[in-house]
Amino acid sequence: MKLNQLSDNKGARKERTRVGRGIGSGKGKTGGRGVKGQKSRSGVSGIRAFEGGQMPLYMRLPKRGFNKPNRAKYVEVNLGRLQTAIDAGKLDAGTPIDAAVLTAAGVIRRPLDGVRLLGTGELTAKVDITVAHASASAKAAVEKAGGSVTVNAPVQDKDSGKKAAK
Repeated sequence: MKLNQLSDNKGARKERTRVGRGIGSGKGKTGGRGVKGQKSRSGVSGIRAFEGGQMPLYMRLPKRGFNKPNRAKYVEVNLGRLQTAIDAGKLDAGTPIDAAVLTAAGVIRRPLDGVRLLGTGELTAKVDITVAHASASAKAAVEKAGGSVTVNAPVQDKDSGKKAAK
């Protein structure tokens, strides 16, 4: 067999149906849309929510909650992930660990607004870690292993604070 003799099996590739190419094709005239008028045109997607002038369901239901637009985004790191990196030799337990060290070691991709330490997993190494936030279980586990957790609040931008009183 030669390369120029290779071909697909029968039925492996199906040709695209050419819509709107005459009544003999079986998909002519309305092109499979079934109707003429507004519903046959392109770009009419919002018509599904229209209820004939009645107030639509999504507007009748109550609105609740609020999404803060400038909310801080933290990178979550579990204790088990830290221990895996230490075992693999990516992190040195003897040196202080912070966001820059975690990024350099490949534990996190980018620090965003800070690192949040969570207590899932086992930590056996003694580590001194500095993070923006740590859960109570994470703090307890690090201190049980003989290490320490320093929590630094993330730096706020000057513009994000409230206006100064006159």
